[in-house]
Amino acid sequence: MKNLVKTLLTTHPNIGSSIARLTLGLVIFPHGAQKLLGLFGGNGFSATMDFFTTQVGLPSFVAFSIIIIEFFGSISLILGFLSKFWALSLAGMFMGIIYTTQLEHGFFMNWFGNQAGEGYEYSLLVIGLALTIMVNGSGKWSIDKLISKKQ
Repeated sequence: MKNLVKTLLTTHPNIGSSIARLTLGLVIFPHGAQKLLGLFGGNGFSATMDFFTTQVGLPSFVAFSIIIIEFFGSISLILGFLSKFWALSLAGMFMGIIYTTQLEHGFFMNWFGNQAGEGYEYSLLVIGLALTIMVNGSGKWSIDKLISKKQ
């Protein structure tokens, strides 16, 4: 267990990792805040759970996990706390999004409203940033860096 925690906190103290982590956290946060709190024009927790379980057909556990990963994961990424874990969670979530809803619509996002749904280009960017964080850690300015120094 101690090795797992050490692995999760290990980070390369470079600015690039910090930039990737902050970018991913700041981009995902509004989506999580929409789903959990109803901010930024979102519907909030109950309506989002209802949408995911009844209209999308996701199990309750998966719907709940999406909301938690997007909200708390993004905040943790912004702070640089357990970033490898949250990056893995987001990468897995976005692979699921590609497979379940985007693959059939092709690569490109629906910029002009002429597709039935969104392509997977945005999801690939999220996965790429998440993989960078998983490999390099939280970076120079992070809680993970502070904790790992004390160990």
